[in-house]
Amino acid sequence: MKFNLSEITELIRSRRSIRPESFSARKIQRDQIELILNNAQWAPSHGKTEPWRFIVFESENSRNDLSQTLGKVYLEEVAPDEQNDAKLAKLIRRPLISSVVVAVCMSRQKEERIPEIEEIEAVACAVQNMQLTATAYGIGSFWSSPKIIYTDLMNQYLELENKDKCLGLIYFGYSKEEWPKSHRKPLEYNTTWKTQ
Repeated sequence: MKFNLSEITELIRSRRSIRPESFSARKIQRDQIELILNNAQWAPSHGKTEPWRFIVFESENSRNDLSQTLGKVYLEEVAPDEQNDAKLAKLIRRPLISSVVVAVCMSRQKEERIPEIEEIEAVACAVQNMQLTATAYGIGSFWSSPKIIYTDLMNQYLELENKDKCLGLIYFGYSKEEWPKSHRKPLEYNTTWKTQ
């Protein structure tokens, strides 16, 4: 066997969403983020379009700016009678308590030969690679996609083209809590075998 399958299986099954509220103050190193992003680029993409784009908020200033922008966009995009103070506070706080935040975006192919859904799927595969690499480092990650992420205001802030999309913010940090355990349904709940 080319790779240690039991270690790979353990890595895949250990990946968890770790909320930023569980992050410690320990900082992630630049070379770790670079490897996380480099591994993301090895995701499959139809036609080798590599549609993923990453905007990294690493410095305290950039994370502060993201925090303020998320608050402003929320207040502008959400109707006043639908606004929720707790949601707003969480949006503003999360970039500040994370070591690094990465906006994960999909750059739409100009010729549009590949269906958009397939480009989005490719970016989702890149996110999985990011989260698995973070898990291998013992770094927590949380993929967040509040509705305001999909607005024109966020596209403008992230300097995206018209048909590009931000697919979420990935918050990274070391967990100050024990790594959570989880489970999945047995295979027979979601698999049909066609044998004839």
